[in-house]
Amino acid sequence: MIVRDLVNTDILKLAKKGSVALIPVGSIEQHGPHLPISTDSDIVSHIAKQVSDKNGFLLLPTLQYGVSFEHHPFFNLSISDATLEKTLVDLCISLSKNHVDTVVILNGHHGNLNALKKLSAKVSKKGIKQHIFVYSYWHFMKREFDHAGFVETSIMLAISNKVQMKKAQKGLISDNLSKSKLNKLSKKANKSFISVTKNGVWGDPTKATQKAGKVILNEIISNLVKESQTCLTGIG
Repeated sequence: MIVRDLVNTDILKLAKKGSVALIPVGSIEQHGPHLPISTDSDIVSHIAKQVSDKNGFLLLPTLQYGVSFEHHPFFNLSISDATLEKTLVDLCISLSKNHVDTVVILNGHHGNLNALKKLSAKVSKKGIKQHIFVYSYWHFMKREFDHAGFVETSIMLAISNKVQMKKAQKGLISDNLSKSKLNKLSKKANKSFISVTKNGVWGDPTKATQKAGKVILNEIISNLVKESQTCLTGIG
């Protein structure tokens, strides 16, 4: 149920003890020469809609801006960890005042993780009794995640007409790197993405397909639905 489309009387009937709200969180940042800067927000919005439909959650509007400073000097529109955390804490408190006592945060950007890890504790400190679950969608697939590589490009081909495949370029290929080398590169990329990949791509998007994207999406959505149902069982 898309909250923004509902009138007041309908939402007041739906927002009650036992209802669950889902808040997708994305980002606006570069995704190589072939994907739109809205990629993270587009993907997490699509997945959130499917999960909400299957589980009967109240779907809130996607927070489009995230913590993407690491992509400078590539294009990014970023907010601080503190701003993202405060926004989500305020939304959770507002939902609580509207009798929604369970909130699922679905994250679509790695750079947001630090702002999300203490949400439940922060809300609790405000004297609000609320169940808060935080998921990052890429944890619900078997494939290694990338940035504007095969995975993200395939998913975008499955959900969007904004992909410019003729411009797709290989970026940093990490398949044969040792775990220690990969960890070092990841830490470096978290501070400066351009220092590890000059074209803003981590992976190889040139072989991405719509078919592969649909398979990956189905896996993620199926696993997220099961996980959220399992976590919500027993809450009372």
